[in-house]
Amino acid sequence: MFTKKQKSPPSRQPVAVIGAGVAGLAAAARLAVAGHPVTVFEVSGSFGGKMHQFDLPGGYRFDAGPSLFTLPQLVDDVFRLAHREPSDYFRYERLDPITNYFFADGTRLAAWADSQRFAAEVEQKLGTPAAAVTQFLGRSGKAYDATAGTFLHKSLHKAGTYFSPETLKAVAALPSLGLTGTMHARHEKAFANDPRLVQLFDRYATYNGSDPYQAPATLSLIPHLEHGIGAFYPEGGIYAIAQSLHRLAEEFGVKFRFNEPVREILTAGNLVTGVRTDQDIYDFGLVVSNMDVVPTYRQLLPQQPAPERTLGQPRSSSALIFYWGVAREFAELDLHNIFFSADYKREFDAIFQEKTVADDVTVYVNITSKKTPTDAPAGHENWFVMVNVPHDEGQDWATLAAKTRRVVLAKLSQALGVDLELLIKAEKVWTPPGIAADTSSFGGALYGSSSNNALAAFLRHPNFSGRLPGLYFCGGSVHPGGGIPLCLLSAKIVAELIDN
Repeated sequence: MFTKKQKSPPSRQPVAVIGAGVAGLAAAARLAVAGHPVTVFEVSGSFGGKMHQFDLPGGYRFDAGPSLFTLPQLVDDVFRLAHREPSDYFRYERLDPITNYFFADGTRLAAWADSQRFAAEVEQKLGTPAAAVTQFLGRSGKAYDATAGTFLHKSLHKAGTYFSPETLKAVAALPSLGLTGTMHARHEKAFANDPRLVQLFDRYATYNGSDPYQAPATLSLIPHLEHGIGAFYPEGGIYAIAQSLHRLAEEFGVKFRFNEPVREILTAGNLVTGVRTDQDIYDFGLVVSNMDVVPTYRQLLPQQPAPERTLGQPRSSSALIFYWGVAREFAELDLHNIFFSADYKREFDAIFQEKTVADDVTVYVNITSKKTPTDAPAGHENWFVMVNVPHDEGQDWATLAAKTRRVVLAKLSQALGVDLELLIKAEKVWTPPGIAADTSSFGGALYGSSSNNALAAFLRHPNFSGRLPGLYFCGGSVHPGGGIPLCLLSAKIVAELIDN
């Protein structure tokens, strides 16, 4: 509750939020704390969007979508804005190790939270001098510190952004950011003596659904999020983020209308006037769309000109996810585990050039029962098994899923010395078309557009409409991008745009 010295915020203009994904929840909470009456319209029966949970028979619980959590302070900030103690709503622990890596040649490597320890592990297991690793991570941290204030925390589509001290700091750092080179080229230069270490750092391109052989070297700042700031696990799983934000939003009076999809954003001239659902027409002068920007225009604004160049940007990768209830515990595995393919370039060429799935794939295995034992029966584990794949363009996903399942089972069985298929007691599969249908993500692309060119950040859709005052956008398909931290930042940007 508010303390005696705190006053309830003044009433402000009502806001409609379309979609109860993590960005929609955070935007709703921020706006409600600022005094806006907020109504959230959600097509499904609950909140979370991609960040939902489900159970499989036999006692297995799964976080359906995001599995890696960095920058937890972005969640805490929402509670502090509301003068709430974050730990009363949401708790988390720092991971150590962060990830277990399994390379195609049989090498195993643990990525420790402490950069010095990680560097020592690399030197011992791969032979690359520890100093090379610490120097690389140091440069990654400097690039992040120089640019995050401008490129992540503010709208890139407002002139005022470019006259701030943070922007001057970012401009000064531009020569070192590698705008003209690729992630892979930068990693090869830093670790030319071991392609395994190059592959390890190349994988960070997948954090926003991109290709390290095309994505700009600027994205080499991503490792700093884990090795400089840390990777974390929320108490109870990733879904706890959505639960905590939903709880806060309700405390500040946000109304949630579940199973009520918005059919149209209503306009009069160039002004937003409300939203239409199957149940009613609602008057709103402010609308925030947490829906993917493509269906927002195509479905909800059919009479309005669409920004075709922006909507036509190449899409990010999607995912093929197998959720398995496994009747055994594996001591050699942890929360995050990566089993690399033998030919990374072939894998990314298949995704981004051929729009298919390679014959050998990198496999990510997330096991939340390592941290939350009740997520699986005693002696069992809940495996979230993900492969990066292209977004849906009409591929034969039934055939691709069956083929990839065989490849994944063979890879994991060989690496772990067990016939894994015999241990699977429950199963569910999520394909790109399923992701698209369940979350309104165009083509099932997880991060909206890809970041496969140096100007990708500027080509993302703004957090506001330039033609329709009162219309705003948050979520992974708009600035600053996809993933939990960037979605939370999009909500922050939108709330500040509305009230400043």
